[in-house]
This record gives sequence, structure tokens and C-alpha cells, in this order.
Amino acid sequence: MLKRLNIYFKEMYPILPRLGLGYLIAAEIYFIVLLNHGVTWEIIAPHLGIQEIVLGFTVFSFLCWLRIADDFKDYELDCRLFAHRPLPSGRVTKKDLKIFLCILIPFTLILNAVFMNNFLFCVILYTYGSLMAIWFFQKYKIQKSLPLALVTHNPVQFIMNIYIISFTIIKYNAILPEGSKIPAVDLINAFACFTLYFPALYWEVSRKIRAPQDETEYVTYSKLFGYKKAANFALFVILLDITTNFVLVWNLNKISVAVLAVLVGWMTWTFQRFKADPTRFKLVTKVENYTYLQELTMIATIVVFLIVGKI
Repeated sequence: MLKRLNIYFKEMYPILPRLGLGYLIAAEIYFIVLLNHGVTWEIIAPHLGIQEIVLGFTVFSFLCWLRIADDFKDYELDCRLFAHRPLPSGRVTKKDLKIFLCILIPFTLILNAVFMNNFLFCVILYTYGSLMAIWFFQKYKIQKSLPLALVTHNPVQFIMNIYIISFTIIKYNAILPEGSKIPAVDLINAFACFTLYFPALYWEVSRKIRAPQDETEYVTYSKLFGYKKAANFALFVILLDITTNFVLVWNLNKISVAVLAVLVGWMTWTFQRFKADPTRFKLVTKVENYTYLQELTMIATIVVFLIVGKI
């Protein structure tokens, strides 16, 4: 079984890169919230510990569960269209993955119950994930509708962000003196909820936009609405996302604001080129490159602020 699981994770969810991604996601939101509320590194550093380790691991673990749940949900379709993948090809079995999840999920929940201050938010996150795994009891409606699947499944990133933010606020409000408490709800926290939510949304749409001649029986947004309308929606979400990023980095680093402006300008131009000729390139590849650069800018903003302060 271990050999089969190794095949699955090597191809579908490489453990070390995804573990690192889990910690990057958690760290980005964690520090964005704290630094924008005036919590300095001198306060943060002594309080980093096991809770932050559990936080990043939970993000990794939850996303791993979603990856496996998606393979279960799409099994029949994958057998027709992606038969080379580990599960439909038989190189790993559903039983293997179920046994793995029976270990991973309880272990993650126990870690949260023992070490974390926001176990309720963890329960909410996993409850939503469970509902996603069973199509919210509406499989035959949601599975047949790509837009309905999007609006029911994509908010999970928003809920995961709330899990990270709730932990951060609860922890530091117990540390900070009166008068310095972080408000539970304000503009920064609201915008932080959308960090990585919008990228997940526009990436999900972009990966299902194809040139007309590249369409297959696989349902895409371009097949449903036309590639131009689908591309316009993805670009609209990108512009919403960059607005939240501007707000979150404005008080930390003005150079980052300029970099983000250049990136979104390049992305807007890329979308116009795609709409003019959808055979020129795969849109999702450009979107992924943009997202990597954008998130690297956000991480760099945090690192530079921690080292040299506001620029």
C-alpha cells in the first residue's frame, strides 16, 4: 500500500512542495494581519511555536484531503478522460486512499483540539470540506453544472482563510495590552479573507478556458459561455484580487504596490492577446505564472518589512 500511495502523491500531490505551500499560505495571512495591525517582529518572534507548526500542517492536510476527495468525486469522468492518472489506472486503489484519510483527518483534528485556540473554526472548515466531498447532498444537480460547482466549492478557500485569521487574532489578543487589541472585523481582516480566495477562483476558471478547436467532451467555461466571456470574468476576478492586495501592502511597502501594478498590467495585456487569438497560448499557464509572481511579491513584502521596516 505504501508503494501505491507513494505513486499517488508523487503524481497528484507531491508532499514536500505541498507542505511548503501550506506553510506559505498560513504565513502570508498570519503576518499580513499582524503587521497591518502594528504587531512588530519583537512581539511575534517570542511567541512562534507549536501552534504555528500545527497551523501550516492543517492547511497542508486539509488541501490534501480535498485533492483526494476530488479524485473520488471525479472517478468516473477520470476513467474516461484521464485514465493515466494513478486512481483510474488502478495504480492506487480507493481503499488505499481511504485508509490514509482515516489516519490523516483524525490526526489533524486531534492536533487542533490539543494545541489550537480556534478548534471551532477548524470544525467549521472540516464540516464544509465534508459537505463538498458529498456534493452538499445535491450530487446530480451540482455535478452537472460547472457554475454551480464553482459557487459551492470555491468558498472553501475563504473559510480556510478565516481559520488562519481567527487563530492569529485570538492568540495575539491574549498577548497584546489593552488598547492594542486586534479587532475581529475591520477592513484589513475582511480583505485578508479574500487573500488566495480570488486566485483560487480565477485559476479554477482559467484552467477551463480553451480555444474553440481544443474543446472536447470535458465541460469548460469557454464551452458554456464562449472563451471571450469566460476570459473577461477571470480578468475581472484578477482585478478584484489585486485591489485587495493593494490595500494589504499599502502600509507595508510602496514598492510592492508598484510591482503589483506592473504585474496586473501585464496580465491585462495577456488576456487581451488571448481574446484576440486563443490559439496563441494556454491561458492557464500565463495565469499560473502571474499568480506565482504575485504571491512571491506578497511574501517578499512581509520579509522586507520584518527585516528593514516600512518602505
